[in-house]
Amino acid sequence: MNARRRVSACRGRSTPVAQGTRIRRLFVANRGEIAARIARTCRRLGIEAVVPFVDDGRPLPNGSPPSEPLDLLDPERVVAAALAADADALHPGYGFLAENADFARLVLQAGLVWVGPPPEAIAAMGDKARARDLARQLGVPIPEGGAPADQSDAGLLAAAERFGLPLIVKPAAGGGGKGMRVIRSPEALVDALAAARREARAAFGDDRLLLERYLEHPRHVEIQVLFDADGRGVHLGERDCSLQRRHQKILEEAPAPGMTPTLRAVLGEAALRLAAAVGYVGA
Repeated sequence: MNARRRVSACRGRSTPVAQGTRIRRLFVANRGEIAARIARTCRRLGIEAVVPFVDDGRPLPNGSPPSEPLDLLDPERVVAAALAADADALHPGYGFLAENADFARLVLQAGLVWVGPPPEAIAAMGDKARARDLARQLGVPIPEGGAPADQSDAGLLAAAERFGLPLIVKPAAGGGGKGMRVIRSPEALVDALAAARREARAAFGDDRLLLERYLEHPRHVEIQVLFDADGRGVHLGERDCSLQRRHQKILEEAPAPGMTPTLRAVLGEAALRLAAAVGYVGA
């Protein structure tokens, strides 16, 4: 069955799909290489993947596109397309709506299985200020900094004086390196705050700012965690993502160069503690 026929196959469902039900058909709300990788894994697992036409100029991994391209930033249309395709579940890949807690809730409310973390976990960890506060409460080490309640220039300048220079200014919401500014002198701070606010408001609809002490020449190391729906979790080691351009990762290396077994254990335990605290599910 090609993608055109899949999308028009069903316009709704009579009963929701229960969590824990075996996935029969997965709707992939992404495109290009990301969608192709998800579809490839589906084939290995015996799951039918439905990849919508998004008009990005690249061929689909599963046949002919439907007549109308899908806007992957429109939550209602994405969910409607998944229901029309008679999918049991939706996988957002990454980017687009993948880190949008409201979208995850919409998917679940539609009776689809959401292949991703629970909306509450996305909301908790997607807000850098909340994530920092939670990490501090759990005893996870974090750089000096925070998002002051007083977000006026005066409030942020006072916080910057407490934290000390150099500082990094970043939006409290969102990700992808958007709005980040490194400040090395007090004179540069006011202009940086204004620019970061504008970019945060445009990108995330939230102009709250976070200040942190800037670490010179750090390594960017991530821990991969895996949790089931019963709260049992393991970590699968680390990857070094330090090679970046404009805060975007270019190369990931595992295991991380220079990593010791002791430090790996410390980082892994901290990652599991933080993920468990927000009820994380998935990889």
